[in-house]
Order: sequence, then C-alpha cells, then structure tokens
Amino acid sequence: MVNQIDPRIAMGRAGTMDRADIDVGLRKYMLGVYNYMASGVLLTGLVAMAVAMSPALQYLVFGTAFRWVALFAPLAIVLFFSFRIQHMSVTATKAVFWLFAATMGLSLGSIFLVYTGASIAKTFFVTAATFGALSLYGYTTKKDLSGWGTFLFMGLIGLIIASLVNLFTQSAAFDFVISAVGVLLFAGLTAYDTQKVKEMYFAGDAYEVAAKKSVSAALSLYMDFINLFLFLLRFMGNRE
Repeated sequence: MVNQIDPRIAMGRAGTMDRADIDVGLRKYMLGVYNYMASGVLLTGLVAMAVAMSPALQYLVFGTAFRWVALFAPLAIVLFFSFRIQHMSVTATKAVFWLFAATMGLSLGSIFLVYTGASIAKTFFVTAATFGALSLYGYTTKKDLSGWGTFLFMGLIGLIIASLVNLFTQSAAFDFVISAVGVLLFAGLTAYDTQKVKEMYFAGDAYEVAAKKSVSAALSLYMDFINLFLFLLRFMGNRE
C-alpha cells in the first residue's frame, strides 16, 4: 500500500493540484493517523486498568486458560490484519484495530500488578515525549531513512530471539542489554515508520483506500509506542 512516488512530484507534473493543497491534505492525513493511534493507546490503557482493578478479571486473564488467549490474540489479530486488510471494508478495518488495542490491554494489565502506578505514569509521559520528538524528526527530516529498514528489521529479529533465550537463562545482565537494545530499536522504528507513513499519503486516493491507509499507519505507530513504553518501563518502573 506504500506509494513510492512523492505526491508533490506526481501532482506537480500533472499540474492538477498545487503544493499548498497537497501539504494541507498531508497534514490532515497525518493528524488522522495520530488520532487513531492515540485512541488505540487510550483504549489499551483503560482495559489494562480495568483488569488491574478487578480481581475477577485478574483471575480470568491470569488464572485460567484464557491467559493464552490474552497472550497470543494480539499476534493473531496483527497477522490477520496484515493479510486481509485489502479485502476488508473500512468499518471492518477499524473494528480489527480496536479489537487489537483491547486485547493488548488485557495482556498489559499485568504491569499494574508489577509496577507502581506512579512509575507507570512517569514512564508513559517520558515515552510520549520521546515518541513525539522522534516522530517529528521522521516527519520533518529531509534525510531518506529507508536505508534503516533492513538494519531495524534484523535488529527486531535478533531482539525476539534474545528475549526467548533469556526466558531460559534468566540473566539480569542479558536482560539489561535486551532492554537497552529494545529502547534504541523502537526509537529508530518510530522515526523510520513515521517517514514511511508520510510517504504512504497520496492526494488522489479514494476514501476507502485513504481510510485503510490511516488505520494501517496508526497500527504501526501504535506498536512502536507500546514497545518503546514497555522497554522504558523496565528501566524506569518501580516494582510493587
């Protein structure tokens, strides 16, 4: 769904839309993406807090076989979203995004049982400020960040493998390294994905295509934000 041609160049050649109109459309598109992303983060937070505040929900999510649903449902939904988005309606695309955000909240309810509320709040605001700065850089920089893609993807695969290995080794030093790499990796992905999201915009898109692009872009940035938050929490969180 990524348009590799800068819409400013394409529309400039066609002569059908001036640069000011394109910039207005791009800003509106990016605002829609950030609104979706922020709404998803809010829904995740509300569901996580609901789980933390309800002993009955805690038992359901963490004390029964349902915990496997809460653990693996977000991954299954993301895979479904990735493979089926082109065949879904706009309404279905949005519904899948909200479902993903809600199931993430179920699995993240545990952080309120592990860390103090004050440290979670502090980490959230630090994450928001960091994400905002990095996303702004990705949006405004003239540097082409596409070259980061391979490096970041390889880093993500390595991070997943290292995390799985540390489940068995339980090394505190290794966990520290994983956390540090995780912060740096998702910091880079925030800037990279923001520039990629910007390049997805095309002024001539039909409503359905534009709406799906917005939701897909919001999901990418949402995942960057949540992962950055979780890795920062491992540094800044005070345990109960």
